[in-house]
Amino acid sequence: MGAGTTVHAGLPRPSCAAAGVGAEGGRKMTIAEIARRAGVSKAAVSRYLNNGYVSSEKREAIRRVIEETGYVPSQQAQTLRTGKSHMIGVIVPRIDSESISRVVAGISRVLEEQGYRLLLANTDNRIEKELEYLEVFRSGNVDGVILVATMLSAAHRKALTALGVPAVLVGQQMDVMSCVFHDDRGAARAVTELLLQNGRRRVGYIGVTPRDKAAGAGRRAGYQDALHAAGEEPRPEWMEQSDFSIDGGYAAAERLLARVPDVEGIFCATDSIAIGAKKRLEEQGRHIPDDVALAGIGHSRMSELVRPRLATAHYYYQTSGEEAAHDLLEIIGQGVDRKKQLMLGFEVCPGESI
Repeated sequence: MGAGTTVHAGLPRPSCAAAGVGAEGGRKMTIAEIARRAGVSKAAVSRYLNNGYVSSEKREAIRRVIEETGYVPSQQAQTLRTGKSHMIGVIVPRIDSESISRVVAGISRVLEEQGYRLLLANTDNRIEKELEYLEVFRSGNVDGVILVATMLSAAHRKALTALGVPAVLVGQQMDVMSCVFHDDRGAARAVTELLLQNGRRRVGYIGVTPRDKAAGAGRRAGYQDALHAAGEEPRPEWMEQSDFSIDGGYAAAERLLARVPDVEGIFCATDSIAIGAKKRLEEQGRHIPDDVALAGIGHSRMSELVRPRLATAHYYYQTSGEEAAHDLLEIIGQGVDRKKQLMLGFEVCPGESI
């Protein structure tokens, strides 16, 4: 398993070979044997394996023996020598989410470049599983943790504070640690303004739970900001709540349309919710955008495939993963968490649904 490899938690079993394995019939080899074959000391081999100073002649001799034998240092032995596993735990709410996969791709790219491996833990959007994995990584053999978060609680704050290894948060903001997050309120306001600027005054909203401070509370606040700025008062009956799924968006749109049949536009907290709402609108014979304008957030691949193309806001998900990984490795290297708070921008994609 090479650098940048993604494996799933629980934690891997430690290797039984304390020194390493070679290609010669699968026989275990030791640093002492590498040293003997290369005609150098064991200390020189150890320095070579840990990127310490070795003369060019000795370095070439050691390299040649390692290449000939296929020697691979044992991860367990390296951890014992350096105190580092070069393993990073990454906790995600869903592995079947396009946005999460883009975040993980960014994390993986940076870790691979720096010789780290990624240990992926999927929580299926269950808070108790997030806390469980934080405990696993607190007692497990990882150098750091990246949590791609949705809903944060006092229990999360306590667990993250007691983690014992560096950690970075993605997608949410917490003052006790470094975080990389999106301008959810700003993006929601900009997309809602796009609806209003196109002459839609009665604009509904389908969001997610406000317990999610970013996608829930932040995007709802942005929607309300836009309405207030346009002289419109957000009405409770214009607002509906869904989960993050297409089916949830469909059901929420049905409830919203039953209360506000003359709605002129709908802003949805995610593209998936918007696509569910689109299906229900079309079943009712409403034409998009002629009868009802529609918009989401996320700029998913599906938003480009549906017709009319969905108006949305593009988030830099892969960049958020890259920045989080860079921040974590910096904390590991320096031994200090400066508690950076990095908010990434967005880009409005007008599409064809407004």
